[in-house]
Amino acid sequence: MNGKEQRKYWLDTMLLIGTPVLEALRQRTLKNTLPMEFHSDRSTFAPLEAFARLACGMAPWLELEGLEGEEEQLREYYAKLMLEALDAATDPESADYMNFEVEGQPLVDAAFLAHALVRAPKRLASRLDKRVKANVIAALKKTRRTATSGSNWLLFSAMVEAALYILGDPEYDRMRVGYAVHMFMDWYKGDGVYGDGKDFHWDYYNSFVIQPMLVDVITLFEQDAAPYPSLKPLIMQRAQRYSAVLERMIAPDGTYPFLGRSIVYRFGAFQLLSQAALQHFLDESLQPAQVRCALTAVIKRIMDFPGNLDGNGWLCPGVYGYQPELAEGYINTGSLYLCASVFLPLGLLPADPFWSGDNVKWTAQQIVSGEDVMRDHAL
Repeated sequence: MNGKEQRKYWLDTMLLIGTPVLEALRQRTLKNTLPMEFHSDRSTFAPLEAFARLACGMAPWLELEGLEGEEEQLREYYAKLMLEALDAATDPESADYMNFEVEGQPLVDAAFLAHALVRAPKRLASRLDKRVKANVIAALKKTRRTATSGSNWLLFSAMVEAALYILGDPEYDRMRVGYAVHMFMDWYKGDGVYGDGKDFHWDYYNSFVIQPMLVDVITLFEQDAAPYPSLKPLIMQRAQRYSAVLERMIAPDGTYPFLGRSIVYRFGAFQLLSQAALQHFLDESLQPAQVRCALTAVIKRIMDFPGNLDGNGWLCPGVYGYQPELAEGYINTGSLYLCASVFLPLGLLPADPFWSGDNVKWTAQQIVSGEDVMRDHAL
């Protein structure tokens, strides 16, 4: 596949995964149709998890201006669908009104929903009518009752406040933002990696949560506090390094190391690499088209395997098909939709070098092909 064909494959795959969630919300039937049997003790959280995580990944495409033809018609349709979904999820009278009130898990997914609003300020946040905006703000604020621990959860609180800021709420809490930023500065471990709290963990949480949220929070609030302008270059340099590490993790056949918790989020493990492509901060050693080819290989290798979706199109727990033993106890069907975060580069126009460049071997392919590749080096 060339770049144009790969873009169509990405878009078709994102919509294949996401359409059941959004269509159910349009009809306000998500709670009745989303499979709840897997880890049913977590079912009260599943609808918000599915919707918020999907929105987080789709938002840059929905925000994109300058598309033409069939893809623009699709984008416009799904943007309207997403706005309807936001209404269904936050209207207390809706059959699909979601759980923002319980302490704990709702903060996590309110943050992913908030990240979607930060990623699509024009096409989503600014197009909410007065009633829906008030409901969204009220829902987000309900998650403040959760006292976050010393972990990536601090960034969930910060991202909720970022969305409140985007929505024009004058009561957004600058302290929650500042506390998260400064704690992660203290938790940096070196070579582009932060601890999840004071400890280091072998997992993909630097890509699932930490660095994507940290980059967008510091970018949004760069001028909001005196230390931020000096912190932003450090945060961006570290994100650039870690995204380069992620690219090197993609094997020649499109597989990658299955390390740590939440591995059933599938190719969501590469969110930061996708964000680096979207926001044009890839390491200079990486060509955008090479990242496109690497991520396409990952997506295709997984999606070509049977059993990732059930008979009604809902995601199943696993990486390659149905592998429920890979899922931790806190994971339900809704959790799996964080895989959508790999699709962030759909927020680039087809003419961008990410999509328009000729196919290029990624790093692992170059090495096993005997090419003389510049050695890796630590930050």
